[in-house]
Amino acid sequence: MRPGTASRSAGGASSRAAGEERALTSVAAGERYEEPKDLPRLWHVTLSVSGQEAPLKEVRRALEQLAHDHPFLLTSRYANDHAEIRYWEEARDLHDAAAVALRLWGEHRQSAGLPPWEIVGLEVIDRETYHQRIAEGYGPPPATPVGVHPY
Repeated sequence: MRPGTASRSAGGASSRAAGEERALTSVAAGERYEEPKDLPRLWHVTLSVSGQEAPLKEVRRALEQLAHDHPFLLTSRYANDHAEIRYWEEARDLHDAAAVALRLWGEHRQSAGLPPWEIVGLEVIDRETYHQRIAEGYGPPPATPVGVHPY
């Protein structure tokens, strides 16, 4: 074993000798830590759907089930012929976040009992852009109260 390192025994306890310290590493002055580019990021997704009228009670129940099935759902607004769903998605890049969003309605249509509406709008923005818009007074206000609400 190299000085300053310790190995773990089968039980997970350190086999480092009493008084032996682990070597610390540091960043040289002036250097900055940068996140690797391929780590997942948070993306704010707004998915708009519409179609033929459906009973409001059924639309609400379906969106509540979708929120249960998709735990990152922030808020849904609905009417009898359209809805808007807003949530955070964790993905490597915009393409991955958009692909998941475009599948969301279709993949949950049967399990949540969603109306047979089509996707008519999609916006995917990164977390920094979302917060910048809010700070500047643009875009929709933060999703409060969270949940499923009529327009």
